[in-house]
Amino acid sequence: MNGTERKATTTKKSITVGFLFEENRKRVKLEQLTGKVGFENEIIDKNVHRPGLALAGYVELFTYNRVQIVGNTEIKYLNSLPKQHARRAFEQLFHFSLPCVIITNNNEVDDELIQIAAEKNVAVFRTPLETTKLIYFIGDFLDDQFAPQTVVHGAFVDVYGVGVLFTGKSGIGKSEIALDLIERGHRLVADDVVTITRKGEGILIGTGNEIVKHILEIRGLGFVDVRSMFGIRAIRFQKRVEIVVELEERDPGIEYTRTGLGNSLINILGVELENVKLPIFPGKNVTVISEVIALNYLLKHYGYDAAKEFSARVENSIAEKALKKTGSKTRAVDYFEHDFE
Repeated sequence: MNGTERKATTTKKSITVGFLFEENRKRVKLEQLTGKVGFENEIIDKNVHRPGLALAGYVELFTYNRVQIVGNTEIKYLNSLPKQHARRAFEQLFHFSLPCVIITNNNEVDDELIQIAAEKNVAVFRTPLETTKLIYFIGDFLDDQFAPQTVVHGAFVDVYGVGVLFTGKSGIGKSEIALDLIERGHRLVADDVVTITRKGEGILIGTGNEIVKHILEIRGLGFVDVRSMFGIRAIRFQKRVEIVVELEERDPGIEYTRTGLGNSLINILGVELENVKLPIFPGKNVTVISEVIALNYLLKHYGYDAAKEFSARVENSIAEKALKKTGSKTRAVDYFEHDFE
């Protein structure tokens, strides 16, 4: 990506069951049924699985390396079996290296079955949440943990609700532009180090580094704590990345777009974003232009594209002139109302 320093994409390979428990204990009210057994087990897949078919004996397609969710269906099936058959069905699960099992709806499980899990070093948790809710919360958490990330050198600002990422070579003025936008009431997300995470399909979320979060480095001045100086309204902890504004020193040999009809795109983590190459030089008000870029993006989002509208007007005017017979002299405006002001 020209003008942008970007570190290699990273994707987390695994998390431990203990980390899953600690991060979600309060949110989904997890209860430990096997103590801290199996907390070191690794989760390597962001998806969850319901082991109903595996309990019934079909294990060919059993995705055992996922978090196993045991709901009402599985519990009722086990309770419908004679105790010896239920034990055998449960043992069948633990022939595989499961990361952990979560039982929903506060369902009761026979102590003997819990003992089987403990002997196989597999953590078993219980939650009062319904199965669909638990799958939503745990699935969202795992999706976030395993989402691909990249780090970009730039300044990231929420301008009129639009996530604008400013990139460009070091010292070109990204932080100064961000500071000017903050002074005008916009909100800083991150400066210098911007971590971008792909969430779902086509959504990029940008956030700051824990160390330099909401700290601006202004050359000649030093560090500026935006939250302390401008207040809580001047910051955001994360924001969707929607536009990349690439700042460049003006090069007379480059032909920059003048109509905006041919939008440039940039690819970050497989997601294409609108990319504005903005030449800068002394005296150019980049802050106001940045606000216009954000507002123009909003207009496009709601179905109005100024460049296309202008192009359509030109085409219509040419078509009308070709059809209409005029005198030897053409007028830009056919009639002015009297103006007595």
